[in-house]
Amino acid sequence: QVQLVESGGGLVQAGGSLRLSCAASGSILSGYSMGWFRQAPGKEREFVAGVTWSDGSTTYVNSLKGRFTISRDRALNTVYLQMNNLKPEDTGIYYCTSDVMQAILDGSSHYWGQGTQVTVSS
Repeated sequence: QVQLVESGGGLVQAGGSLRLSCAASGSILSGYSMGWFRQAPGKEREFVAGVTWSDGSTTYVNSLKGRFTISRDRALNTVYLQMNNLKPEDTGIYYCTSDVMQAILDGSSHYWGQGTQVTVSS
């Protein structure tokens, strides 16, 4: 089975940047995608971004307005989330996920990492 391990979270001031990483064990299945979700205490987990593993096509939640960028390194089986101009409302636990893109978008993704905490101070 695919195992996902996130890293790169931490405490940052508003306006700063962080780069999250998610390393996947083994090879990624043909047709699968990888993505990022985030969740604040008491709130539902929300989609952030996704990338198709085969061709690198990306999709983002509209509210991020270009501040976040997702990318993947196929040789390292790793997906990244570059987060710029961070705001306090970006605070939450960020989770890496893997499945077909449709499953990721509708919330039924099968594979999840443990999550990494991102805290943005004002």
